[in-house]
Amino acid sequence: MTEMLALSQERTQLFHDLIDNKIPKRVPVNAMFAHEFAIQYAGQDLTEAQWDVNGLEPIFNKTCQDFYSDLLPVSAFRLPSFYKILGSRNFVMGSSGFLQHPEVEGLAIEDYDAFIASPFDCIVEKVLPKLYSKLDTDSATKAMVMAKAFKAFNDDMGNVGRIYGNLIQNFGYGFVNLFSGFCEAPFDFLSDQLRGFKNISIDVRRVPDKVEAAVEAVTPWMIKMGTPPDPSPYNATFIPLHMAPYLRGKDFNRLYWPTFKRTVEGLKANGMRSFLFVEHDWMRYLDYLAELPEGTVMMFEYGDPKLVKEKLGKKHIIGGFYPVSLLKTGTKEQCIDKAKELIDILAPGGRYFFSFDKVIITLDSANVENTKAVLDYVAENANY
Repeated sequence: MTEMLALSQERTQLFHDLIDNKIPKRVPVNAMFAHEFAIQYAGQDLTEAQWDVNGLEPIFNKTCQDFYSDLLPVSAFRLPSFYKILGSRNFVMGSSGFLQHPEVEGLAIEDYDAFIASPFDCIVEKVLPKLYSKLDTDSATKAMVMAKAFKAFNDDMGNVGRIYGNLIQNFGYGFVNLFSGFCEAPFDFLSDQLRGFKNISIDVRRVPDKVEAAVEAVTPWMIKMGTPPDPSPYNATFIPLHMAPYLRGKDFNRLYWPTFKRTVEGLKANGMRSFLFVEHDWMRYLDYLAELPEGTVMMFEYGDPKLVKEKLGKKHIIGGFYPVSLLKTGTKEQCIDKAKELIDILAPGGRYFFSFDKVIITLDSANVENTKAVLDYVAENANY
């Protein structure tokens, strides 16, 4: 048995114990860096490196060498090649080398009824041509563009998957994938890609019945989208939560929560747990989160960790809360003290993994030395 294989098995066991509601040997560390950070950290040009996926392996390798994590810490979630082929309006490459997500309207208000009747047909026939300019054409050209885009997507993601496998093997990371699937809460899907933040905020007040029917109609598709071909209780489907903190309580109760809960329950019934990125401040909705299937993984961006531990820590798996902003502004001692504080609150009794409050995207968003120091400290000292 090689040293890296033994390390991988040890790290895998940490997360299996965490998921099985056993007390792991120590607190697992899940550091997460975006591919943009890795490219900048390696001293490469963002505007060039993202277009050559094969060149990402040595770039990712440097981040893996220098920052501790028990799971693979780097990921390439969105790459520009297929968006370019499609003429994307919802993900657009900026001059700085970052894909931007501008406010878009893929679904016109007059198309609600068509969406409610058949979300898939409506997306194919009405939404995609609005979001992707190269699909706003005749059927033969549209088919050719889609074929090219899928080829680019499969090539890029296949190469990225190969790189991930090499890194996991070379660095002995755990064989647990918290991003095995991806979907959104139905209301977030309607808001994010179809109506846009501004329009959905108006719709909630003017046509709530349409909104309710639309999120009901798309819920089965979110469950289908979030279920990978090989479900595993030790992997998870990633669900970033967007709109709930911006809704009034009565609108959350009616339009957001019921279909979101059914989505998480549907994934659980299909053999997948959910990994929720609890964006912004969900403190007024903690009692709702407590109703989700046991062992749901939640990474919190903001909030009161003591209250979260009290209300959710016996049923769910908690991470997050560590502010990336402190890594940029604090001293090394202050950064380590914050890690100690959170571990003291969240680790007792188990069901806690260490992570920052968000993925680190840019090199200038965190002091590198502080980041290394915190990850090393937690790996060497954090116990339950």
